[in-house]
Amino acid sequence: MIIINKITFPTTQKTVEKTVEKILDAIKNNPKITQNELAKITGLTRRGIEWNLAKLKEKGIIKRVGPAKGGHWEIIKSELHQKGPIRS
Repeated sequence: MIIINKITFPTTQKTVEKTVEKILDAIKNNPKITQNELAKITGLTRRGIEWNLAKLKEKGIIKRVGPAKGGHWEIIKSELHQKGPIRS
């Protein structure tokens, strides 16, 4: 946490973790969720969602099954901290 003039700001890492939690929760609730729907839920751009999904796939946390249209997401590892935080 960063404190400037008695105003507290969350660190980037905590923000990323909360965003990832929102993405994973949304996928758990609806494995066929689209990137546009994830963008609305998280407040990120679709490009931001693409980046997060790529990092989650790279870390082996999620995978896409089937085609882009008609496929679904699977959560491989529910423990996000097994492989450490997502970083650029």
